[in-house]
Amino acid sequence: MKPKLDESKPIFLQIKEQLEDSIITGAVNPGERVPSTNEFASYYKINPATAAKGINELVDESILYKRRGVGMFVTDDAKQLLIDKRKQSFYKNYVLPLKSEAKKLHISQSELEKMVERLDEE
Repeated sequence: MKPKLDESKPIFLQIKEQLEDSIITGAVNPGERVPSTNEFASYYKINPATAAKGINELVDESILYKRRGVGMFVTDDAKQLLIDKRKQSFYKNYVLPLKSEAKKLHISQSELEKMVERLDEE
């Protein structure tokens, strides 16, 4: 868990994103238990309903599943689902605006590719 939450976005989203990141990076693997609503609430000193909202969104997205009386666990295909979702978001939030700005500046596809490749060299 992150040491503390910030004011940049709603707490439930921060908890959700924290769990997503843990799954994508492999810190939490398929079949493993994730911290409970009460564990998040106690650690961050927040309302359990706030933590539950973030966790329940992951259940709705088939990233987590509930084992009654035991806790929440990572689904087998959670990592791939999250990667696919993040790739779509990356395309929408970064690639499309980049291409739009490149077009305004009359940067060709090959120039743009060279710029991206140059990043690897730096």
